Amino acid sequence: MYSFSTRVRYSEVDASLRLSYPSILNYFQDCSIFHSEDLDIGLQFLKERHRVWLMNFWQIQIVRFPQLGEVLRVNTWPYDFKNMFGYRNFTLTDQENTVIAAANSVWIYTDTDTGRPTRLTPEEAAHYPIEPAYPMEYTSRKIAVPAEWTPAAPISVTVSHIDSNHHVNNAQYAAMASALLPCSDYRNLRIEYKKAAQLGDTIYPRVSTNDDSCTVVLTAEDGTPYAIAEFKK
Repeated sequence: MYSFSTRVRYSEVDASLRLSYPSILNYFQDCSIFHSEDLDIGLQFLKERHRVWLMNFWQIQIVRFPQLGEVLRVNTWPYDFKNMFGYRNFTLTDQENTVIAAANSVWIYTDTDTGRPTRLTPEEAAHYPIEPAYPMEYTSRKIAVPAEWTPAAPISVTVSHIDSNHHVNNAQYAAMASALLPCSDYRNLRIEYKKAAQLGDTIYPRVSTNDDSCTVVLTAEDGTPYAIAEFKK
């Protein structure tokens, strides 16, 4: 397991002074990047080999939301590789070492020259120490698009949304979706990534809400989804 310690900053909380949904994703994403960098298989290593890990799916279960100023530990480990897919768990623990959030993630190993998924070789996989999967209820990574929905204001993709892969970072979709939630009571989050939005694109949100869940589909103008986010209580 790889870990780093952090403290909840004011810039990371929502209006109720608790860690926001996109901040939780950023903690987890940063932890995986730190892990790879410290193993010397990080961004430069991948760039030299014309490879990149792209996010395909997040599943996050929140036991409780950390508050402003809390000292936390962010933990991660890969638990499997299959063909072009990498599977990685995360946990967020408090000072009593209690798990307050856990996540499953699916990544796709991609050839940056072709833009297509590529198999991880045994030599490449050997760089990543495999550990047992976290004991959580694993859901499907396919999220249904609601038949009925309400449109929200379009979002223009700006430089602030773009990461080193030159497309919208996965946590930015979570930020866009969570800004449209009718309440902040959701403890279970799934995001399926379908297509990468780029600088200058316009994203058209579609929102569908019922008693215990809210689904936000972030689409192109023609309705093709970039990402689908599902929040459940």
